[in-house]
Amino acid sequence: MADASLLRVERGHAAPEELAALTAVLLARANARPAAAPARRVHSAAGWRRLERQSGFRAPHSWQG
Repeated sequence: MADASLLRVERGHAAPEELAALTAVLLARANARPAAAPARRVHSAAGWRRLERQSGFRAPHSWQG
C-alpha cells in the first residue's frame, strides 16, 4: 500500500475541497477544550452521619424518619 492516507472515502467521490473541510472540522474538534464542569452546589450540612450517636432501632412511625 504505497498511498497511505488518513481518510478513506467508503462510498461516493469526495472532492479534495470536501476532504480538506472535513479534516479541518475533525482537527478543530479534536483540539477543542472540553466544556467546563457544572458548578457543584454547596451543602450547608455534612453529608455523613455519626452512627455511634444513633440507636440501633428506629420505629417505622418515628419522627426521625
